[in-house]
Amino acid sequence: MIKDIKVVILAGGFGTRLSEFTRTIPKPMVKVRGKPIILHIINHYSKYGCKHFIIASGYRGKIIKNFFKKKNKKFKVDVIDTGLKTMTGGRIKRLKSILRNQTFLLTYGDGLSDINIKKLIQFHKKNKNIATLTAVRPPARFGAIKLNGTKVRYFREKSSLDEGWINGGFFVFEPEVFKFIRGDNTYLEREPLEKISKKKLLGAFKHKGFWQCMDTKRDKVILENSIKQKKYRV
Repeated sequence: MIKDIKVVILAGGFGTRLSEFTRTIPKPMVKVRGKPIILHIINHYSKYGCKHFIIASGYRGKIIKNFFKKKNKKFKVDVIDTGLKTMTGGRIKRLKSILRNQTFLLTYGDGLSDINIKKLIQFHKKNKNIATLTAVRPPARFGAIKLNGTKVRYFREKSSLDEGWINGGFFVFEPEVFKFIRGDNTYLEREPLEKISKKKLLGAFKHKGFWQCMDTKRDKVILENSIKQKKYRV
């Protein structure tokens, strides 16, 4: 059952590209429409019945811990210090004893999506993968043109269809993933996922709905507007 599956949220990075907001707080605590983005993420998972969240903290992790201590919540949140400079794979490795020998969900603490978590898990189980990531098409930033000399032959306004599929987070993992992670210096997105992919055990759940990360101030504005315009419902 979904309520028995733990959700890991990676929340330990420095968020340097959003330094205007992250000098004093960790990026997952940056507010989007009045709430920390990490709370939006948790609320989305909880809609599908997820009850237990494990936050892999690092930079200014005590702020996250204190926030959830004060929250009157309907779900359990464990904030675990996974080191200041630990990489994404290393943070997961440090949680091995907590996650035990069970399937678990994982995502980044700086992105929102309206992905159907139930369908994601069903896809993962059906395909018998060690890992499944959510593949998304990021919003294109520029219009597309074709030139004939100095004349524009073709112009089209920017579209997500102009971009390729990328890793959008919102993973499902089997405990076998730990075999592919060496230690603190391991990036999840490099050696572990590359090796799992070569074994043809890395699935891609294609999501064509809303998805937006928050790497920069511009991204934050896009998220704010998306919620205001109800492109993403909170």
